[in-house]
Amino acid sequence: MRAVADEAKLLLVGIPVLLWTMLPIYHLFLFSISPKDSAFAGRLWPDHPTLRNFEFVFGQKHYYLSHFWQQIWNSLLIAVAVGALTLFVATAAAFAISRLRVKGGRLIMNLSLFTYFIPAAFLAVPMYKTMGNYGLLNSQWALILAMVTIAAPYSIWVLKQASDKLPYELDEAAMMDGATPLQLFRLVYLPLMTPSLVAVGTYALLLAWNEYLYAFLLLSKDTDITLAVALGNFLAADDSPWELLMTTGLIYALPPAAIYYAFKRYMVGGLTAGAVKS
Repeated sequence: MRAVADEAKLLLVGIPVLLWTMLPIYHLFLFSISPKDSAFAGRLWPDHPTLRNFEFVFGQKHYYLSHFWQQIWNSLLIAVAVGALTLFVATAAAFAISRLRVKGGRLIMNLSLFTYFIPAAFLAVPMYKTMGNYGLLNSQWALILAMVTIAAPYSIWVLKQASDKLPYELDEAAMMDGATPLQLFRLVYLPLMTPSLVAVGTYALLLAWNEYLYAFLLLSKDTDITLAVALGNFLAADDSPWELLMTTGLIYALPPAAIYYAFKRYMVGGLTAGAVKS
């Protein structure tokens, strides 16, 4: 009876939270299948649902959607590049700090984590100035490097914590067999760290996919900006086509949702690796 009561309490809390969380997503979908003249009708279901909004978006039939496919490609390219570069930097750094135990490595990692005491929004203008000094403004590399800078400290910390849980005897056995540090990294470290690597790569990818402020500041050409910035342009009009904005937003939300659910078991296991010490 106690177990049933506990489960009932969880359901009483969980169901309202689930409904409250899903409500904005439902309205997003509702707008996307509503004609323009009934988008704000306030009904739970439109009288004449339509897929015409998706036709407008995919066919780039509106001024703000004239580069839709290019912009969603930009978002994908930047997100994948950020994920790959963050993985490269974080994996190498965590391996050096945790397994090779380089002098001063832990101090550098802790100092990098102190950057999170400053909100990322406060660093936007200095980052803009820095990219301008190096001639990277209006280049997608500016956004990629900025997002790697933001994602790397946390990623290093997660991988270092997960790496600390690996038995050091594995390294000693491999070195006794004549393995070099590079072979140790490739043959021992990477296979055992796969769940955490997937989690960190997914985290960095989704962080870059959803970024707006830095993308807005560092990119300006319509053919270079991400779709997140293009969505913001809808609000510049006096009579914004809300049905097209919500349709585009729904489309933009699908890839990260699919990625998260595809790798959710790695996300939970990888991001919490090392959180509890035995």
